[in-house]
Amino acid sequence: MRKQRAKARYLAPDPRYADPVVTQFVNNMMWSGKKSISFDIFYNAMDMIQEKSGEEGYEVFKKALANAMPAVEVRSRRIGGATFQIPTEIRNSRKMSMGMKWLIGYARKRNGKSMAEKLSAELMAAAKNEGATIKKKEDTHKMAEANKAFAHFRA
Repeated sequence: MRKQRAKARYLAPDPRYADPVVTQFVNNMMWSGKKSISFDIFYNAMDMIQEKSGEEGYEVFKKALANAMPAVEVRSRRIGGATFQIPTEIRNSRKMSMGMKWLIGYARKRNGKSMAEKLSAELMAAAKNEGATIKKKEDTHKMAEANKAFAHFRA
């Protein structure tokens, strides 16, 4: 066997919450290797959530991430000259990273002053099951539901 599956890298837990999931989120948010700035943005967003909602920022983050994670997605597969969108279940690590990337992406597109403000707003919306990230997840699920007829093509 020539190619082997990539070894899973284990992340160091973050300083404040001692959670590797937070480190992964911060790594996804980071630009140009500026990790300390990324951590500052994340922790400021947590503090803002604490102020605005009165709930613990970390709990809101976990809830938002859980709400943003998709269960199924569609994958394109070519069968006999036609391309079908085949609904596929997603493994846990991919669910997590998709949820994170959507949260960060839609937070960046929001309008607000700082990234911390935008991120806190997107996390609070996702924790309440609303906002652009949740819409994206629902659209993904609708696509999978609409293409359920092709599920038997799964490889």
